[in-house]
Amino acid sequence: MVTDMDTPPELETEKGFLRKLGLLDTSFLVIGAVVGSGIFMTPGIIAAGLPSPGLLLSVWLAGGLITLCGALTFAELGAMYPRAGGQYVYLREAYGAGAAFLFGWAFFGFVMGGGLAALAVAFAEFLGSFLPALSTGRVLFEAKILGLSYSLSSGQIVAALAISGLTLVNSFGIRSGALVQNLLTIVRLGTVAGLVGLGLLVGTKSGGGNFHPLFPPGPGFPGILTPIGMALVAVFWTYDGWYSVNCTAEEVRDPGRNIPRGLILGVLSITVIYVLVNLVYLLALPLESLQGVVRVGELAVSALFGGAGATLFSALVMVSIFGCLNANLLFGSRVYYAMARDGHFFRAMGRLGPRSRVPNTALWGQAAWSGFLCLTGTYESLYEYMVFALVLFFAATGLAAFVLRRRAPGLNRPYRIWGFPAVPAVFVLASLGVFASIVANQPLKSLAGFGLLVTGIPVYLVWRKGGGHVSGGKKRLP
Repeated sequence: MVTDMDTPPELETEKGFLRKLGLLDTSFLVIGAVVGSGIFMTPGIIAAGLPSPGLLLSVWLAGGLITLCGALTFAELGAMYPRAGGQYVYLREAYGAGAAFLFGWAFFGFVMGGGLAALAVAFAEFLGSFLPALSTGRVLFEAKILGLSYSLSSGQIVAALAISGLTLVNSFGIRSGALVQNLLTIVRLGTVAGLVGLGLLVGTKSGGGNFHPLFPPGPGFPGILTPIGMALVAVFWTYDGWYSVNCTAEEVRDPGRNIPRGLILGVLSITVIYVLVNLVYLLALPLESLQGVVRVGELAVSALFGGAGATLFSALVMVSIFGCLNANLLFGSRVYYAMARDGHFFRAMGRLGPRSRVPNTALWGQAAWSGFLCLTGTYESLYEYMVFALVLFFAATGLAAFVLRRRAPGLNRPYRIWGFPAVPAVFVLASLGVFASIVANQPLKSLAGFGLLVTGIPVYLVWRKGGGHVSGGKKRLP
């Protein structure tokens, strides 16, 4: 078991991170980083390509089980390397600094940067339904810049301010960020439990027939693989963020126990939530009425509880997105801190606040970039182009567990992957399958994403040429 007392002295600094996160914090961070707007908006899009309610529920359950395989794999890596940065650290130890930098480059510039902007704008959209003056439809400024049309809405400004406000909260220290996260997660879990409980009660009376037949005749094998593959792409996106606790590993108490437990409890909770919420959607409306609907949660709640229920539901989604935004702001900044600590990013991002003991410069650098993306409106295309890279790095991280078992068999592993080698193999193969599905069905976006990814190579060479200074006094892990 790894505890603070077990940490090798050469990895400690006089003023490093504070290990303040317990099991409840880690579990809530996993849940909070995942459950945002996705479960209330993607099921209708996923249902559009699936011919039966049974398949819809099956892909959500399959996504949860694959994510659990990933969580069990990341649990070993996180307990073995309880340092800030998560995947960045594991990829560095398995494949070297170049591969790790490409992950960090994509994570900062496109995946997390675009994801944070998308969450913030989604929050503004739902806020705008209550306060129209602050909506994304309220255009404040329009112009043509270099021949391109540009417009700025109230909602975009609200989105940037939401990012700044939550960044300020997290800059006070890990406890302030975790406290806000825990409170928002409790509110979300309570309201989702109410939605599911009431939905099952009302829906059983009104919509039980929507499940018959559960698996009607449809496309056979292998024709059904294409729609299932594309459905899993959206499911994977909706489960994204489950690795959040790995990025904050340096702030977790007793990481050898709390990282694995937090990952497992968090992912299991998310899987149950997602399957039950989709069950409620199907109780509310037949599959045909859900297919292709973006705001599917609002439609289902309206069918079950009427207009007042839909208004309350919109408030729930707004709070859910706000909490998800906070969680992602918290853990994302630790990746850039790890990069800077290795001398492969802006040096200031590799320092901790003297009082807060959190990477304040990394937090505000992240806020500046994602806020800029909010104001320019380019975040959606950036994120869409890089989805293929996200699952590719998942596969590489899963393989890292095999690489490190062979390369460093004697390294202390407080937790060993249950079901090894089958469990990480399932995660790797599923990630590669989703990657192949994205490339086959979205070749142009994948090509654009590949182009964005390789732009990191010359950037890495520039930073490497600069000397690889390690900020903050941290040395590379053995």
